[in-house]
Amino acid sequence: MENVEIARLLIETADLMEIAAEDGFRIRSYRNAASAIEGFPERVLDVLKDPERKVTDLPGIGKGMAAILAELAERGSFERRDQMLEKYPPTALELLKIQGLGPKSIALIIEHFRVTTIDDLEKLCLEQRLRNLPRMGAKLEEKILKSIAQYRRSVGRFLLSFADVTAFQLKADLAAVPGVTAVTPAGSLRRGRETIGDLDLLVTGPDAVAALEVFVKHPRVTGVLAHGENKASAHVGVEGLQVDVRTLPEENYGAALQYFTGSKDHNVVLRTRAVRMGLSLNEYGLSRTSDGSFVATRTEEEIYAALGLSWIPPELRENRGELEAAENGTLPVLLEAADLRGDLHMHTTETDGRATLEEMAGHAHALGYDYIAITDHSKALAMANGLDEARAIAFARRVRDDQANYPLRVFSGLECDILRDGRMDLDDEALAALDFVVASVHSYMNLSSTEMTERYLAAIENKYVRVIGHPTGRVLLHREGFPFDFDRVTTAAAQHGVWLELNASPERLDLNDTMLRAAQRKGCQFVISTDAHHPKHLQNMRYGVLTARRGWLTKADVINTRGAAEFEALLRGGR
Repeated sequence: MENVEIARLLIETADLMEIAAEDGFRIRSYRNAASAIEGFPERVLDVLKDPERKVTDLPGIGKGMAAILAELAERGSFERRDQMLEKYPPTALELLKIQGLGPKSIALIIEHFRVTTIDDLEKLCLEQRLRNLPRMGAKLEEKILKSIAQYRRSVGRFLLSFADVTAFQLKADLAAVPGVTAVTPAGSLRRGRETIGDLDLLVTGPDAVAALEVFVKHPRVTGVLAHGENKASAHVGVEGLQVDVRTLPEENYGAALQYFTGSKDHNVVLRTRAVRMGLSLNEYGLSRTSDGSFVATRTEEEIYAALGLSWIPPELRENRGELEAAENGTLPVLLEAADLRGDLHMHTTETDGRATLEEMAGHAHALGYDYIAITDHSKALAMANGLDEARAIAFARRVRDDQANYPLRVFSGLECDILRDGRMDLDDEALAALDFVVASVHSYMNLSSTEMTERYLAAIENKYVRVIGHPTGRVLLHREGFPFDFDRVTTAAAQHGVWLELNASPERLDLNDTMLRAAQRKGCQFVISTDAHHPKHLQNMRYGVLTARRGWLTKADVINTRGAAEFEALLRGGR
């Protein structure tokens, strides 16, 4: 069980305890432990297994929580969670995933209507009965109905990062099996899609079938769905991600990789092209229709070349013009992770981050970056202890005075809230003292499209704003982005030299691929940043790069591919 899984179980238990109106101190202890465990750089279960270490040395983990973790390690659950699930059915946990409902609201709904399922909640809203409860009205009913629809669309989907980590773990274990040469992820993970429905792993080698036996007996497998001669399918982890493992001969590797990478639309057009050329394309290879002899099988490059095409990067295989570009020789040279020289959005313990400026700088330097911008929150986010004008100015002075002590160039920045009317949360004098300002929306997300558009246009007019942060405000699998006139906002951003953020947090990946390409065509430029709240989050940059590649972005499109001196010159030159 990974740290994120343990943290999720603790948080769910805390939520159920809050629904039951239990002691607030105990609830906070569960949430604090979950936060500490999720941010811990090692597997907590490895610490538990080590007789020379104590799990109570972790911050937020006392003797009581240590006993809970030991029980979790032994049987995958713990007594308090079991008690809560006896009191409330597991479906109550689904209610917590509906935007607009917190534990206290759910407790009230359960008390009055005995509602414990999403279907029951939906019926309650459609019958307009929820508005009869205190502090609930027609707008909340509408919001809940929209959230239920969003939740149903996301059921069975998993974040890119979750599928990526799962693939990494399984790949390492299967690749260690004697007789296995390679284990390669395919499908939507290889294409870098923002959410994943299932995971495909292709296994090659002289005894590749041995990997199937190891897979179905893997400790993370929670249910075997099928186990045949060349394929096994199973649910993995408590989340139940379906993983399909296929074995194939090395001589068919390229064809199988192309076929199982997809997308479906891309493959349909590719097969149609093959037919027009008197060929047939499937997972075994590209063959002549006349006699069935193979033209290409071993590598993807051979297959695309035989079809008169340049090799197409997996991220572009969505039938959005990539085949025409491959035929015409106009495929872009896509951004690479190694092109990025800095990370321009991160938080520290000054607000809601989990590490100090010095710690974030040290980890960024270890990742090979030349510079970073520290962008803690502004005062509107009171719950995050956001910076007011005096603290922001003092922070800028501190960064300037201590620059020689940092292992890389540090720019003083701020993630400044865009207020409802489009004004910035801090005055211009404070913004002028900083090197770098990211303007973001964190409140009043239910405004109309017209209001949100005017809000963004006003922020873009502010001469100190360099970047619009996570522009749609979405949270994947949880909250859809808010509406605004994307065409007007991107046109204004391009005209004023305001960059758009591609937020690399796997929960956001905002902007998405299609928006990136549309904004690129408008002449916009971008920064890719992690929005890190912990040093380990800095490694999420790879998900931003995958999304950028899906959006056809090149090195020239992304500002933080510049070296530190060139980037500083851009800042000093103004917009």
